Amino acid sequence: MADEKVLYEIKDRIAWITLNRPESLNAVNRDMVKSIVEYCRQAEEDRNVQIVIFKGNGERAFSVGGDIKDRARQNATAVEQSESPLVQRQSKYSAIPGTPAPAIAAVNKITIALVHGYCVGTGLLMSLACDIRIASNLATFGPSFALIGLHPDWGGSWFLPRLLGTARACELTFTGAMISAEEAERIGLVNRVVQHEQLIRVVTDLAEKMAKNPAGVLRLAKESIYRSVTSDLETAFARENDVQIECFYSDEFLERITAFLERRQSRSKG
Repeated sequence: MADEKVLYEIKDRIAWITLNRPESLNAVNRDMVKSIVEYCRQAEEDRNVQIVIFKGNGERAFSVGGDIKDRARQNATAVEQSESPLVQRQSKYSAIPGTPAPAIAAVNKITIALVHGYCVGTGLLMSLACDIRIASNLATFGPSFALIGLHPDWGGSWFLPRLLGTARACELTFTGAMISAEEAERIGLVNRVVQHEQLIRVVTDLAEKMAKNPAGVLRLAKESIYRSVTSDLETAFARENDVQIECFYSDEFLERITAFLERRQSRSKG
């Protein structure tokens, strides 16, 4: 439904999860948290889905982060109940993936953030939880937590140093400064920057290209890449060997290698 705050659509093996609150610059409230997590689980379980794309509706923002008014109401309720906001949040969202960024990171399909406009606070962290980030040249990025007296959450203290290194992660977090799309690309926060009017086409083309590859291979390769961040080379070699054997005996490999050999044989005869 168009009036829903988070939209979910599947087209050509690609699931689109869209933040649909443009009047509030796609600020994420508690109801949206539940929807995002649920749609992540749906995409995870749907064998017809290979790629998941996250984007925001409206011209001005991917997301400006958490809804401050919603958080204030939550804090007031917690005070009335003599329960701290942190304790209340932990009791409500203790089971990961129960919040959007961990839920996105847990999806074993390829995830892409299509970023335009403001990408701030928890909106930024949702994009960082994706495997790939493609940004409009008009996008701007910032952690912003320190500016309003908050600590990074939803994995911010984990994602930023792994992508940027500790020094840049510290600078961005401690200042809360906004940076341009070009600067985000330079420091490795996003994969690439494209002209705003080309953003949807570029991301769609990239997703369609990936979706042509075997789903099982993509899943295994994604898992191997992330495991390698915390493993040594010997462990990585051992996993690659085990996974490659699994691929060698898969129907997808046999079908594709047979087709490849037939095409080469046909060209050689011609």
